[in-house]
Amino acid sequence: MSDWLGLKDKVVAITGAGGGLGAEMARAFAGEGARTVLLERDLPRAEAVASELRKGGGTSLAIGCDTADAGSVAAAAERATKEIGPADALINTAAILRPGALDTLSTNDWSAQIAINLTGYLLCAQAFGRAMLARGSGALVHVTSIAGSEPQPFSGAYSVTKAGVTMLSRQLAYEWGPRGVRSNALAPGLVRTPLSEAFYQAPGVAERRAAMVPLRRIAAPKDMADVALWLCSARSSYVTGQEIVVDGGLAQTIMGSVPRPGFGS
Repeated sequence: MSDWLGLKDKVVAITGAGGGLGAEMARAFAGEGARTVLLERDLPRAEAVASELRKGGGTSLAIGCDTADAGSVAAAAERATKEIGPADALINTAAILRPGALDTLSTNDWSAQIAINLTGYLLCAQAFGRAMLARGSGALVHVTSIAGSEPQPFSGAYSVTKAGVTMLSRQLAYEWGPRGVRSNALAPGLVRTPLSEAFYQAPGVAERRAAMVPLRRIAAPKDMADVALWLCSARSSYVTGQEIVVDGGLAQTIMGSVPRPGFGS
């Protein structure tokens, strides 16, 4: 089946599309024949990805956009609609991480992460979702993290924003479902992206991390993009309000760290 996912000629807007998960999402959707709108604060990075997709025969538009700014998002949605068409799907990936313990975390770092990682998702859902609501169909995918349900040291603000995104996605699913728009969250585990690459440069970290995952490998961005394709396709038409965890089984290992004398090693 040449278009099994039914994404050919669909318009897909992707935030944070200049690199990491966003860029890989763009490549995956372009590979299925979708028309892509790449939103990114760093416009040259997004344009480089869009140029790559156009050279491959795809239709792609890069737009400079600060997803934490309502005016910037509204302008981006208006331009995308005029030049590419109204959105059929939105992938929210744009996020930042400013590590710090909660007892010392500055309000500036806290607010910056809330603005981009959570408020930005709402602003983009509103701006690009209007066409979906008017048409009576569409799909939203919001990238969260297993850190949104599993607290980790020195990541308080990031984890809180990701937990908030999961509830935002569920709320959108509840409110917009009767109007034909689906909303789901995609929660990655350990993925090698530019945001996390510094961790893997330390000797032995990649090996130790992979050993914690039941599938014994660190995810690549493509692992997340494949799930996003499905969530935006007609093949998942009855799936909404869900958080799809894509972590190689990592979240299921916590009981393995509990001492149980007499039960294995």
